[in-house]
Amino acid sequence: MTTSIPQDKTKTVPATAPTKAPVAKRRAPVAPPKAKPVRKAASAKKAFPARPGSKTAKILDLLKRPGGVTLKELIKATQWQAHSVRGFLSGTVGKKLGTPVESSKRPDGERAYRLSPK
Repeated sequence: MTTSIPQDKTKTVPATAPTKAPVAKRRAPVAPPKAKPVRKAASAKKAFPARPGSKTAKILDLLKRPGGVTLKELIKATQWQAHSVRGFLSGTVGKKLGTPVESSKRPDGERAYRLSPK
């Protein structure tokens, strides 16, 4: 035997049913955000003497020559590669020691480096 249950045809599902789950409102953060660290004032650069016999001392001595020194001479004195010598001149001598290095081309086409007179 089959029994049919009459359905109420007046109740219909709305055509625009929500497809996304409702999103909860954002709460306020529990702790206030961290304050950014205060920048310290730049310290005065102090030129300290290099240890005698060190590669830094050798480079500084060569840079003090009146005609300057070429990259090839610096490479030979330190046994470093060219990019290492240039980085040392820029970073250590120029920035850390605070001693500006001057660069100029010689008549033979070689670039010469020397310490700038202050």
